Parts: sequence; C-alpha cells; structure tokens
Amino acid sequence: MRSRDLRHMIFVLCLIGVLNANIAFAKDKQMEYYIALNGNDAWAGTKTQPFATLNAARDAIRKLKTRQQFPAEGVTVYMRGGCYSHSSGFTLSAEDSGTPEARVIYRAFPGEQVRLLGGKRLQHFAPVTDAAILDRLDPQARGHVVQVDLRAEGVTDFGKLQSRGFDRPMTPAHLELFFNGKVMQLARWPNEGSVQIAGIPHNAGVSDGMGQTIGQLEAGFHYAGERPERWKKTDDIWVHGYWAWDWANSYEQIASIDTGAHLLKTRKPYGQYGFRTGQRFYFLNILEELDQPGEYYLDRTTGILYFWPPATIEKAETYISLLEAPIIALKGAAFVTVQGITLEVTRGCGITIDGGEQNIIGGCIVRNIGNYGIMIEGGSGHTVSGCDVYATGDGGVMVHGGDRKTLTPGKHNVENNHIHHIGLWSRCYQPGVMVSGVGNRVAQNCIHDGPHNAIQLSGNDHIIEYNDISHVCLETGDVGAFYMGRDWTQLGNIVRYNYFHEIGGIGMGSMAVYLDDCSSGVTIYGNIFYHTQRAAFIGGGRDNIVDNNVFVECMPAVCIDGRGLEHSPVWHDMVYETMRKRLEEIHYTQPPYCERYPKLAELTPYYAKADGVPPEGNVVRHNIAVGGQWLDISWHADAKMVDMHENLVGQDPHFVDAGKQNFQLQDDSPAFALGFKRIPVEQIGCYRDAYRVTGVEGK
Repeated sequence: MRSRDLRHMIFVLCLIGVLNANIAFAKDKQMEYYIALNGNDAWAGTKTQPFATLNAARDAIRKLKTRQQFPAEGVTVYMRGGCYSHSSGFTLSAEDSGTPEARVIYRAFPGEQVRLLGGKRLQHFAPVTDAAILDRLDPQARGHVVQVDLRAEGVTDFGKLQSRGFDRPMTPAHLELFFNGKVMQLARWPNEGSVQIAGIPHNAGVSDGMGQTIGQLEAGFHYAGERPERWKKTDDIWVHGYWAWDWANSYEQIASIDTGAHLLKTRKPYGQYGFRTGQRFYFLNILEELDQPGEYYLDRTTGILYFWPPATIEKAETYISLLEAPIIALKGAAFVTVQGITLEVTRGCGITIDGGEQNIIGGCIVRNIGNYGIMIEGGSGHTVSGCDVYATGDGGVMVHGGDRKTLTPGKHNVENNHIHHIGLWSRCYQPGVMVSGVGNRVAQNCIHDGPHNAIQLSGNDHIIEYNDISHVCLETGDVGAFYMGRDWTQLGNIVRYNYFHEIGGIGMGSMAVYLDDCSSGVTIYGNIFYHTQRAAFIGGGRDNIVDNNVFVECMPAVCIDGRGLEHSPVWHDMVYETMRKRLEEIHYTQPPYCERYPKLAELTPYYAKADGVPPEGNVVRHNIAVGGQWLDISWHADAKMVDMHENLVGQDPHFVDAGKQNFQLQDDSPAFALGFKRIPVEQIGCYRDAYRVTGVEGK
C-alpha cells in the first residue's frame, strides 16, 4: 500500500472515530434548544441563535431521532420570556415522544415569564361618534365607551354565542375580551344577580312528574317589568337561566319578545326541563346595557366591538380570543413535560392530552380559557402538578383514564394545583376536577370559588385525598362540593383527608360529599367538615363507610335516605331502568366485577322482586360532631339500616384551636378512646416543590 493511501485510510479512521465520539457524547448529554421572540426558524436553535417557534424546535428533535442522535438524557426546549400569539395550536404526536430515561421537556427559561396566547392584542380604540350608537347607549356610558373595528384589525372570525350549559356537548367558546389579564363581562341586565320568571302562558304548563308544574319549552315564559322596551335590536340577545332546577343552567338565544304581553320565547334547544315560575335568569349581549366599566358588546354584523374599559386603555393590555383548538395538544405522545408556561386567551382548551403515557404538565398557569383548562383523555400515568388553573369557561382539569370493563387503572395524578373561579360560562357540572375511568388520583389541590362542584367523579377505585375545598356551590342547589351518582357499579372510591369548609348552596342547598342517587361502596375517611350544610350525604346508596371524620357546625353532619325504596315513577324508573341497565352493562356477575366487588351480587334478589333497594351496609363510626346537627335519617330509611357506633357527638373533643380552624386534637381528647385516629392535616392543600415555586392565594 502506498503511503498516501495509508495516510488517507488513517485519516478516515480517525474521522470516523471523532464522529462516533461526538455521537456518543451527544447521546450522553442532554441537548438544549432555545426559542425567543427575536429568533428565526432558519437558525440553529441555540442560545445565541434561537428558533422563533415551537414547531421549529419540535422538528429539530424529530431530525435528531431520524439521525439516531437523540441524547440518552433527553432534550430540553427553553422558551425565553415574552408573549407568543398562536393562530393555530401546537401539536405533539407519538413521534415526538421521549423515553422514561430521556424526556422531552418544553419549558420557560428559569426566571422568565413565557405566555402562549390564542388571541390577538387590540390597540386601535377610538371614541364612539356614530349618533345612532350613542343614542342606544346609556347616557352615563356615552363618554366612556370606546370602539374598535375588528375587520380593520384583520379579524373576521367573530365566533358565535352558542347554547351551552347543563348536559350540552362542549363547544368552543365565543370571542371574549380580556383586559389586563382579566376576562370582561358581555353587556347584560341586570348587572348583578338575576330576575325571576314571572309566570308561564295559560294552559302551557305540564306536570314534571314530581308534583310541580313547568312551562312547555316552545311556549316560552312571562317576565316582569318594562326593561326590554329600551332595546332597539333583539335579534342577537341571549338569556342565561336556571330554568327549572337550581342544578341545570343554559344559555339560550331569544326568538321573540312580546313587550305587550311580557312574553319571551327562546330558540331551540330551549332549556332542557322547561320553565318554572320563580326561577332565575338574566339577559345578555345587549348594546343598551353596556352601562358600567368592564362591559363590552360586539356587533357581529359590522364587526365593531364596543367597550367601557375599567382603566386607561392606552397603557393597558387588551386581547380578544380567537383560537378554537387547544393551545398545546399531545396526541399519542409519551414522556413529554410542559413546564412553567402560561397559556391563556383562547376559545378552546389550554392543554389536551390524548393517549400516550407519563406526560407531565407541571408548574403552568392556565387562565382565561374558553373551555377546560387541561384535559386528559386516555393513556396512562399522566400528571398535572403545581399548576394554577382559573378563569375557565368550563371546568378546570378533566381527567379520564383506565378501563372500566377490565378495571385496569389509568394511574393519572392531579396533584398540588390551585384551581379557582372556574365555570364562568357553563355553570353546572363543570368542576375544578372532573375524574372518570378507573384508578386515578386527585390530591393536595386547593379548589375554591366555583358556582357548582369542586370535584366530580365517575368510575372505580379513584383516590381523592388531602384537598382543600371551599367556597364552591355558590350559585346552585342540590349540589355537592364532591359529587357522584346513579350507578351501583362505581365502587372502590376513597375520599379521605380532605378539608371541606364554607361551602355555599341555595334553594335545595348543598352537600360537601354528595353520594347522589344510590352511589355505593365509597369510603369517606379522615376528612374535616367545617361550616357546611349537609356534610356527608348518602342518597340511598349501599355499603358506604363514614369513618374517623370531624364535623364542625354542619347541618347535618351525616344524612342518609332510602330513595331506592321510593315507588313513585321518577325514582322507580331511576332504579329499575337507568341503574339496572348500567348494572347489566358492566356484567356484574362475571369477573372482574364479581371478584373485586362481591357485594354487587346482593342486588340480584332486589331486582328479581322489583320492590325497591334498601340502603343497607352503610357504616358510620369513630366520627366527631360539634355544633350544628349530627344526624338526619329519612325518606324510607331508618336507624336500623345503619351500623352506627363509637361516635363522639355533642362533647368537647379538645381541639387545638377551633377559633383558628385548627381542628387537630389535643392528646387528652376523649375521641381517641373511641378509636379515632389522628388526621394528617399538615398534608392538606398545596405545597411548594420544583413545579410550584410560588405561594397559593386563598389557601
């Protein structure tokens, strides 16, 4: 071999060695990419040459995998501080996954605020000069209301108001206005509270099957007063109401207003259960009612938005929501972390996860959202931790995981989140956390300020623990801060070590833990209930355990009824049609249900006789009750049906400091002699960790 060829071969071998070393080095070292407002997607994505978009970083990671250069310790994408507006959502799929040892992390650069916005900032407001518009405005508003032409701002999609509320499919929200980080109010009357349905048209009422009369949907209802006579256009006016029940609301568009007869009719789909005299409602989307700071009105014909800003608008941050897709969507992705990012100003959801495994949403702020803040559908082992979720049109966090047919757990975890002021539009059954499926955990969250539920559950073997829940059920009745109902087979759920306090409720009132319509097999253990209405409520269910709880000033502490024995048509149909169908669908006499929950077999003889199902097997023991009322057993139930023993009622339990809501027991408490066990109150609520680095308001 000639020397030149030998030197060439040595050079090639050395080059290969260097390349292999570089590849090995890359696989051993966690790689970093950067995104910045002044970046460029044609650059390398380094700290000094950052990308401009998340898509560029995602595509760069895909190329690493194609070249088999994905680092053994994963990849981190740092977003530098600033506001990033998104006209389309950012999506990660299965090909964007990390591994258990090498996660893919998208996060804010430490110490910098990163905001992803699904809307557009408005800056060109002007005084209202159109005489016709000024004439429609309230005199006190004319010098304060400003306007902006959305078409001139490049906005042509104004969205639309839609019928939404109880038992309606979730749809993208309409265009909303946000001012300095807060959602503004669509012009309404009255400005606060509501008015009442004055009556129903003559001969338009029907029985609701429970001894009361409701107005037929197509017939509409009567209102009181002369306010609608002020409104010059009624073609896009809406009403929101609790039309028949205090647990079922909806928004409906007005079809006609007869000001002479004081008769209002709505368009389909009407109000679910008809209209009942005395129920609450209010009007909204009315230019003439733009009469106080913070209200706005959008004329969808002209594209002009009218607004009374609550502060000087020139220096303010004013946005409208546009994006209907989730701001971030994980579809089949696994081992991905989204950390420390603020997501806001959108018509849809903040973050969604569909399938995949072990993704983490950590330390994010999700606010000013049209639908749910965070949604998880399927997959396994996902975590939402250390997030602040608030100002959502629907609920806070929705999580579904696990297989009810096989009772395979989903193992999702919703922990250490501050969730508040949710359900701004869909007021009922849009809770702080909605959990369903099998084997998921909701723990150490601080949930407060909501019109309806804090936690709503369906499915099996979920654990609800160490949550601080207060000031919910503020606008509704026959409602539970924790709620589940109407299925014999949703067994094995545990509600323990939670603090329920200062719960609202109107009309039929509220429950702190509401086992509605024969919910069974739930363990309520080691909770503290303070200043609630009905605290632990067993509504006809079986085999529930109420053990080792503290009840202070509750009315009552424990409530049990036997509605499964009621023979009136409504309740008989619930037990022998709805619940029987759900029981048979799950094949309760076959594995795994007959093995995991053998007590389900005890229902068989009751269904054979069709004579009602009694609330048997419930146990109430080792509880402390101070003040208020201890027990209410009624509606076909009696004390003989309940195993009740070793409860400390009406005695001083020797709290450490009840005046400061410290309901821990002193060492000499007489409750210990009855078998009471210490409640680990120090673990209740949010805590600081790598994701939650700030305090928690309201805790």
